[in-house]
Amino acid sequence: MAALDKMLTIADLKERARRRVPKMFFDYADSGSYTESTYHDNESDFQKIRLRQRVAVNLEGRSLASTMLGQSIAMPVAVAPAATGGMQVADGEIKAAKACEKFGIPFTLSTMSVCSIEDVAENTTAPFWFQLYVMRDRPFVERLIDRAKAANCGALVLTMDLQILGQRHKDIRNGLSTPPKFNASSLWQMMQRPEWCMGMLGTKRRTFRNIAGHVSGVVDLGSLSHWTATQFDLTLNWKDVAWVKARFGGKVIIKGVLDPEDAKLAVEHGADAVIVSNHGGRQLDGAPSTIRVLPEIVDAVGSQTEVFMDGGIRSGQDVIKALALGAKGTFIGRPMLYGLGAGGEAGVTRALDIIAKEMDTTMALMGERDILDIGPKNVYSNDMVRN
Repeated sequence: MAALDKMLTIADLKERARRRVPKMFFDYADSGSYTESTYHDNESDFQKIRLRQRVAVNLEGRSLASTMLGQSIAMPVAVAPAATGGMQVADGEIKAAKACEKFGIPFTLSTMSVCSIEDVAENTTAPFWFQLYVMRDRPFVERLIDRAKAANCGALVLTMDLQILGQRHKDIRNGLSTPPKFNASSLWQMMQRPEWCMGMLGTKRRTFRNIAGHVSGVVDLGSLSHWTATQFDLTLNWKDVAWVKARFGGKVIIKGVLDPEDAKLAVEHGADAVIVSNHGGRQLDGAPSTIRVLPEIVDAVGSQTEVFMDGGIRSGQDVIKALALGAKGTFIGRPMLYGLGAGGEAGVTRALDIIAKEMDTTMALMGERDILDIGPKNVYSNDMVRN
């Protein structure tokens, strides 16, 4: 797509998505909780890190290849779980998974995705990862884990920071729902996006298909909304990690770690990796950015498990900075959603191309040829104050 070739940054894709996606769904991708201070800090704190430039170095044969959880990947970037990908564009999660498979990086499907586990498995060949919320309905969670196992998912990403939902003002004001409620506001938003509407009319995937049809009594949008609102488990604890891991029988990544003590507890209870994450600034507003706390988590458990991070990554240079501060790999959520909104599968591919090119150029200008050699030596200064 010629229009996508003109997109030079993730910000360019974001603005294109803004013009193509109904406001309620674009705002879902582009919002945080309460004042959105943590959401914005996730991005701005990357700008406080300066990289060391080196010259007169042989830069031939550069490589971005790495591994995450023992899986060989084209670059140390995975796509994070993000709900409503299938509302940014029709069949969004399938399109994002296909883009990731072709690029050679992991794709993570959300429990609250529009396309189901089976939908993605039927349309891809590479194993993908599945993000799990532990809900009150434990038999449903057991079936969900079994479905992920049957789909040959390579890992479970267990999210620990959503026992209670942070208040996201934009979503509340927009009356966000999947599928959208038909009222004057939503109809007006959709009428302004005819191409989006045509795509949605051409697919059967318009609701949370991991849940709809898999829970007794959930037969329509109203019952689905009621069930979901009552399901997040306030009693979730570290002992649940062993239960999930035993049921799945494979690798389990703990997502939502923002404190060294929690990182240690995750390792003690069997985590195969941890993701330093504040849910993209969508949960505890006022929490620190993930890049700020990343070094503390690496110091606490980096020798015992793989440490990944998400939150605020909008460029390949941000990925480099995270690696320099100790991350084994990174996750991107919003860049994927912006790519979907901007151009479906091709838009996600464009987002990955942008990040890869920026990583390669930045690495070269730092005098490095192998992404595996990036570390603290590449940081010139870090102006963030760690308490």
